[in-house]
Amino acid sequence: MNAAQRNRHAALLKATGFEDSPALTVQSTDGEIPHGRELSFAWLTGTVMTGLTSVLLMGAALYVSFQGQDTFSTAYEALQLARPDVEEQAPTDMSAKSSRIRPVAATRSDLEIIEASIRETVDGRDMIRNQPFMRIRATLATAATSLSDGIPDYDPVAILNATQPITAAADAIDINTDVYGAEVEGEVAVRLAEMPTTFVPPSAISDQSAAAFVRGLFESTTSIDGGAPTLAYAALGPTVRDLGIVGDGTTVSGVAENVTVVPKTTIASEAGLGRSERFLTLRDATTLDDILGKNGFTPNQTALVADALRNVLRSTDLAARTRFRILYGPLSRDATSLVPYRLSLYLPTEDGNYAHQATVALTDTGQYVLGIEPDFVEFPEEDTEEINVANLPSVYRSIWETGRKHDLDDATIERIIGMFAYDVDMTKKIAAGDSIEILETAPDAEGRTELLYVGLTLGTTIRQLYRFGTDDGVIDFYDPDGETGKRFLTRRPLEGGGTLRSRFGYRIHPIFKTRRLHTGVDLAARSGTPIYAAGDGVISYYKWQSGYGNKVEIQHVNGYETAYGHMSRYVDGLGVGSRVRQGQVIGYVGSTGQSTGPHLHFEIKINGNLVDPLSVKLPKDNVLAQQYEGKFQETIAQINDLMTRDPSPVNVAAVN
Repeated sequence: MNAAQRNRHAALLKATGFEDSPALTVQSTDGEIPHGRELSFAWLTGTVMTGLTSVLLMGAALYVSFQGQDTFSTAYEALQLARPDVEEQAPTDMSAKSSRIRPVAATRSDLEIIEASIRETVDGRDMIRNQPFMRIRATLATAATSLSDGIPDYDPVAILNATQPITAAADAIDINTDVYGAEVEGEVAVRLAEMPTTFVPPSAISDQSAAAFVRGLFESTTSIDGGAPTLAYAALGPTVRDLGIVGDGTTVSGVAENVTVVPKTTIASEAGLGRSERFLTLRDATTLDDILGKNGFTPNQTALVADALRNVLRSTDLAARTRFRILYGPLSRDATSLVPYRLSLYLPTEDGNYAHQATVALTDTGQYVLGIEPDFVEFPEEDTEEINVANLPSVYRSIWETGRKHDLDDATIERIIGMFAYDVDMTKKIAAGDSIEILETAPDAEGRTELLYVGLTLGTTIRQLYRFGTDDGVIDFYDPDGETGKRFLTRRPLEGGGTLRSRFGYRIHPIFKTRRLHTGVDLAARSGTPIYAAGDGVISYYKWQSGYGNKVEIQHVNGYETAYGHMSRYVDGLGVGSRVRQGQVIGYVGSTGQSTGPHLHFEIKINGNLVDPLSVKLPKDNVLAQQYEGKFQETIAQINDLMTRDPSPVNVAAVN
């Protein structure tokens, strides 16, 4: 560039506002905005720190979002120390947003002791004594808490083992439900003896009255001409009313001698998880640890709550009529159970009202700290729970939750689930109001109890199973028709039951994109998951089939067939003609044939016709022999009598 060009270029720069200036300097006045060519390290540092703070805040927000947490701070409503008074919105005020009203269901959780006079034979003598029974009546848990953490995964084979008939052992608990008609105190021995021939019951009328009655009756039935007696004139003669022993004018009254009145015993009488709130009222005195443990608090959480309440509660022994208000929620969006967010305690006052005693709430660090009373609500007369549809657990988990809440041992809970698993889809969510009833013997000296009866109500369907033993010492549970709950075919024959991906019926084929009949159900599971025989039978097909991949077909009795497709491999040692038992492994889940992922395609045929494996009515595996019908009906009537009795006024316990 020559001199002329440099001058022209400088003139253009000057015309546009550029000019030669001194170098940048850091000699700016502290605390003031730098001007011109001045630099301020304070302002530069502030700008950099602002940028870093913004980056950290945005990163924290993203982290919380990915972890599924709502906030790092303790809930304002639970822990604020002071809050301004806000005028309450009228119910009809539409100027502000309103949340959807969640359904509220009444809950019941009663553990009762009932007593009955039981008749039994001891050393050849008939004895009558009072025997206690434990009765549980409860709505199924509508939210999964820590009570059901760690339960075994749903496994049809485990259920199969849990429903095997019981063989009475030598040291088994002696179970007797032969209810005596009258109540007795202590033990009463009953001895049968012949009535002595010299015994003469007291007469109800005199000999003269009886003679006059017979004379008048004879005369009224004899014709005038002395012929044979005729009944034509019987109505004109004397009646038993003339003897003066008629009660209500229609029946003969008298004093019953040597008669005991007993009742009939031969016929039975007629989205992700959300928040929910539970309201409880103690019916009996109990401890804080006990009530928290039965309502989803872990031992560690119980200790933290007790520590937080130490300065506001005189004692952890709680009186009857104490009220609790518990708010539950998930710790994260992918949580499978709820944890207690907030607990409020209300104690009864002398004037019959209630006073707020304390509130504790969960912080983000997992601690429980004191907070202020939540917004006032009217406590319901009955225990209730706010229902969040997304929180409703499966039938399987709800029975576990309810059973552990009432201190049932795991073996008993597994048997209860197994007894209904053939009729009920255990993976289906329960509905608000579903309930369960259980009758057990009272614990013996070793703490053992025996299950006598279970009634499960799902929707409008009531299923009842009664304990009954046959002469060969085998004990099982039967419905009122004498059939066990066990079916001879299982509906989900693979470990864990699988996840239902496609039902029976017409659908758009996932590969060919055409509408076709889906001849079975698809149960998704990890590749290699064991597949079981749905029932006893003989293998009739055991090789590759186009579309189904590795396939097995089993022929069962009475025209039933089952088929299993898309298996990754077979079990060694089996083939066409092999006899298999229910629950025996026949192969493993895979994705062979026309398949979009590892799953089991399961079919059921009845007399060659395809049916829906999940809804078809299947025959029961065991039916009570006809010879036991009368005795079984007596057992049903006796157990039903125990289920309708009033509980013992002293030993009633509420599990709230």
